[in-house]
Amino acid sequence: MTPRPSSSGPEPKKTTGKKTAGKETAKAAKKAVAKKAVTKKTVAKKTAPKKTAPRKTAPREEATGASPETEVAVSPALDAGDRERLLAGTHHDPHAVLGGHRVPGGVAFRAFRPYALAVTVLSGELRVELHDDGDGFFSGLVPLSEVPLHRLLVAYEGTVQEVEDPYRFLPTLGELDLHLLGEGRHEQLWRALGAHPTTRDGVAGTRFAVWAPNARGVRVAGGFNFWDGTGHPMRSLGSTGVWELFLPGVGAGELYKFEITRPDGSRTFRADPLARRTEVPPATSSVVHASHYTWGDEEWLAHRADAPAHEAPMSVYEVHLPSWRPGLTYRELAEQLPAYVADLGFTHVELMPVAEHPFGGSWGYQVTGFYAPTARLGDPDDFKYLVDRLHRAGIGVLMDWVPAHFPRDDWALAEFDGRPLYEHSDPLRAAHPDWGTLEFDFGRREVRNFLVANAVYWCEEFHIDGLRVDAVASMLYLDYSREPGQWTPNEHGGRENLDAVAFLQEMNATLYRRVPGVVTVAEESTAWDGVTRATHHQGPSGFGGLGFGLKWNMGWMHDSLEYMSREPVHRKYHHGELTFSMVYAYSENYVLPISHDEVVHGKKSLVSKMPGDWWQQRANERAYLGYMWAHPGKQLLFMGQEFAQGAEWSEAHGPDWWLLDPEYGAAADHRGVRDLVRDLNTVYRATPALWRRDTHPSGFAWVVGDAAEDDVLAFLRLDADGTPLLAVSNFAPVVRSGYRLGVPDDVPAWHEVLNTDAARYGGGDVVTPDPVKPEAQGWHGRPASIRLTLPPLATVWLRPA
Repeated sequence: MTPRPSSSGPEPKKTTGKKTAGKETAKAAKKAVAKKAVTKKTVAKKTAPKKTAPRKTAPREEATGASPETEVAVSPALDAGDRERLLAGTHHDPHAVLGGHRVPGGVAFRAFRPYALAVTVLSGELRVELHDDGDGFFSGLVPLSEVPLHRLLVAYEGTVQEVEDPYRFLPTLGELDLHLLGEGRHEQLWRALGAHPTTRDGVAGTRFAVWAPNARGVRVAGGFNFWDGTGHPMRSLGSTGVWELFLPGVGAGELYKFEITRPDGSRTFRADPLARRTEVPPATSSVVHASHYTWGDEEWLAHRADAPAHEAPMSVYEVHLPSWRPGLTYRELAEQLPAYVADLGFTHVELMPVAEHPFGGSWGYQVTGFYAPTARLGDPDDFKYLVDRLHRAGIGVLMDWVPAHFPRDDWALAEFDGRPLYEHSDPLRAAHPDWGTLEFDFGRREVRNFLVANAVYWCEEFHIDGLRVDAVASMLYLDYSREPGQWTPNEHGGRENLDAVAFLQEMNATLYRRVPGVVTVAEESTAWDGVTRATHHQGPSGFGGLGFGLKWNMGWMHDSLEYMSREPVHRKYHHGELTFSMVYAYSENYVLPISHDEVVHGKKSLVSKMPGDWWQQRANERAYLGYMWAHPGKQLLFMGQEFAQGAEWSEAHGPDWWLLDPEYGAAADHRGVRDLVRDLNTVYRATPALWRRDTHPSGFAWVVGDAAEDDVLAFLRLDADGTPLLAVSNFAPVVRSGYRLGVPDDVPAWHEVLNTDAARYGGGDVVTPDPVKPEAQGWHGRPASIRLTLPPLATVWLRPA
């Protein structure tokens, strides 16, 4: 049985067998056609012979030399082979046999219109009713010397339609497109493949193109043909594996899928891998889309590349759009999210995956529509509106991007054309051992092109400022989550996935070349050498860099949270968990992430990880955030953690906003933590010492890193001109009075600019309101020192007064 598409459209009808309309219906339809044409002069008679005699196959080449009057006429009807292939959906070149073609004796017109009762060719004054050859095929021979522009008058039971003939149009893809597709170098692949409303020869319609090199045939099915693609076969464009068809009269908003005849002769309905819009899940059809959005973020784009990301302030608010304010659309989010983020002072948002995905519980990390923003929240222009509004509020937009793997849904990419295509042909290389998904075949040039162009697509079409690339480690290693015997070494005998390395290098190099000011961020959890090194610079391992701009510092995240989760009495034994990060802090350009992954699946929210009673938990979180914002690297904080939400995040209901309701008794506690986050961002952005030299050792200096018995850390952050900020953290639950710290002797006085124990944040208000002058007494290897009163479980920042 032929598989049916999952769609809101009607079920397709059967595509073979005789028409069931009776003779009376056929006569009535033919009379309707004749009546419509009666006012026009017929300049040629129908010449197709009856089906009682054998017919020759019409040549596909144009006849030369003799005129139609002197050539020996041939039958215009299709031969049995072409008929069979068209009915079976296995014809590679339907345009060569359908439409109008020069043949000996004139022009042969052929139409394949299943369920039609009559078909008439219209061209100017010309009206020619074609012969009914059965099974939906119609043909006629007209004594013309050239193929004219023509339309078709098609009679169905109860209706007559005048339509364009799709098989009279030349291919919509040019030689350059086909060359780039063949080379796997089409950097704007979405402009060549997919569905695009356009005009051809003055006729409006949609051009469809899909890569399916293993298919025996491909047809377009959709609401416009009642989900029966029999009459709309596509043509194969040479050796590229691309199939193409221009369908007149099909416009934006139409649902469609590709009906693919697989090598074994079975059929499958597949969503378009390049669809730019989809139905709302769980429906799975692709939607023809034409963007009409007018951007207003010119000023943002003009200045986006003024400074490299690693030399600019970057504090990121991570958001799961469907649950940030559940029920809001992209446009409704645009009225709330930019204002909220701007008020808290974050420089960027990072959106968890926006690309279409069938299962909401995957949070977007199992993608089926790589080129389509999820339809759950609106259409692609609505998503552009959200990005635009964020930019106009001065907020950059990063997006999670998932090129490592894809789900096995039988209407999407898995064995797309009947054989492994997007996934690796080796089952051991294709199956992802952790997530039940399939890994991309990064060594296949067309697959690599699909992904590289996808990265470019989001940044060029949606003005995304950067991509956080998910699960990089799973791509880099052939033995990732695999036991011995479950993987094969590379050609050098190593465990590195050389194809994935080449893909990531190409993606980064292409994106940075094409999109000024963009930044790519790797979620890479190992010590791979050179994640943020330039691709053309070879490292000690022999590999060029991967070319990312930034890398998530998973080691810092793990170690620091382990330390903070311990009771203070035990922390002195684990002091190195806070200081070790500085051993490798400049090996890459880092982001310090407290992401969604750290506050789900039993890991607890950030404040709930902290030991002690409610006061101590909040104090610990505030002290930790102060330490985090001062530590070298960019900051990322997941939604809900900015106001000390106690519960783990759930995509079903999002953050617990009710905690901030003034009617709630403990609202002040949560508002205090949020006020701290706002002030951290404000001071951070105004203090170049905290970000200008984030990736250079000269931007950091220890004051004291070994005070384990005291649970105290102190260090200097330095601007390019040497201007310092002093950060001091006391992770013990006791006040430390008169605590001496060594400082430079060229600062006449220090002023406290931030104290996480301030009363307005919910702390005990052990603060130092007056400037602190250094003493000549050397300390910690420095020529001068100051004495501070350190509040319990708190971080203090001081700047030159």
